[in-house]
Amino acid sequence: MNLPRRALPFVLVLLALVAPAAAEAARTDAPGAAQEPLAPQEWWRSPVGADAVVPPGAGKPVTVIDSGLDITHEEFRSRPDTTLMNTQTLFGIDDDHGTEVASVVAAPVNHLGLVGVYPQAALRSWDASPFGVISATAAAQGIVAAANAGPGVINMSFGGPEPDPRVERAILYAVRRGSLVVVSAGNEGLAGNPLSYPASYPHVLTVSATDQTGITAVFSSQSRYVDLAAPGSRIPVAEPVEDDPSGYIRASGTSFSAPMVAGAAALVWTARPDLDNTQLFEVMRMSARDVGPPGHDLATGFGVLDIPAALAFPAPPPDPSEPNDDVDEVSPTGLFAGGQPAITTPANRSATLLARVDRYEDPHDVYRVFVPPHGSSTARTEGGAVDLRIYPAGARSISVRPVAISAHRGQPFEAATVRNRTARGFYAYVEIRPEPVTARTSYTLRVTTPARP
Repeated sequence: MNLPRRALPFVLVLLALVAPAAAEAARTDAPGAAQEPLAPQEWWRSPVGADAVVPPGAGKPVTVIDSGLDITHEEFRSRPDTTLMNTQTLFGIDDDHGTEVASVVAAPVNHLGLVGVYPQAALRSWDASPFGVISATAAAQGIVAAANAGPGVINMSFGGPEPDPRVERAILYAVRRGSLVVVSAGNEGLAGNPLSYPASYPHVLTVSATDQTGITAVFSSQSRYVDLAAPGSRIPVAEPVEDDPSGYIRASGTSFSAPMVAGAAALVWTARPDLDNTQLFEVMRMSARDVGPPGHDLATGFGVLDIPAALAFPAPPPDPSEPNDDVDEVSPTGLFAGGQPAITTPANRSATLLARVDRYEDPHDVYRVFVPPHGSSTARTEGGAVDLRIYPAGARSISVRPVAISAHRGQPFEAATVRNRTARGFYAYVEIRPEPVTARTSYTLRVTTPARP
């Protein structure tokens, strides 16, 4: 079956446009996947190792926030574990996009067309284009609805040149509730690589595209926010028959790279349920197969999606209290109801924790600490090149002047102390950030409150 090729539309815009030896020796793949009529054209399965694993049954859900899903399409008509989270509309010019994206995630093994990266996935669809174009308001509502349904993977294959606080806050909420957010990097590789949102927000797994030769697709946007890459050129996808009588086309764009990673992340999370979302975030990008210049690069991040490697990658420590980039994300009167628990209190005057910061994905860590009446609290870091600052009670942002700064900023050992000369205790805010030439680092934070003599 030959498929027509779809052009790359870039709105908010829809962004369409290995265990090497062992895996090659024994391909295990989803049972029956090779018998799908379009399987020979799904060239992407081998480069990401999808043909080297047996996907688990339905587990961690994948929510596709996009245009509506055509539930009458043969890939979805009788597909189990498929949930429409709101009314699905299909009358707009780009309303085929959600069906295309969902098929990359979870087209089932049904011997009718193609197979997704996680064919047994629990698939959820939220229509964020009720009037034919993606709406920031509808997208934010979908993110919140997905987060409230429980921890899972959220895919967004759209973007635009301007940040939107509604979408940004919804993403932070989803991360706080335990979900992993995956987004497309954008299709502006030939137009100067302008920043795109939500791709350039922290706390989202940003995915660029590669082509059949294994190199970066020419259209794929490049930036420091790219975390990893996945195939995105000439990908066979399901298409509403109203748009193409065959029900299938080939499509290109980072729109299709992101759901590949989203589906793979849900597969890995289902197989490794002990991971939290901060651990899964690291597993997916750090297990990627490095290509191009060694280490992180603007085009492919840490490398190309590698599902077998992600399944085997050692679990990193959890990154506590995320997201906690600013005071309003941890304060009891801030963005989230109740904020984050203080790490020291009147009853518990010392704390030790291990955490990470990343200049682009997790640029600040802020913690509440108790400072007793006529007393002090000292924060110390070790193991990472970071800056340490303390902000006063009542601070609403780390943009205000700190009351204490570590004396030797950027060194592996830092310390700062805040003092209370009043008769009432208060909560101050400790901030950790990577020092200027460090992209990402782990650190240990110790907070102590000396007993009064």
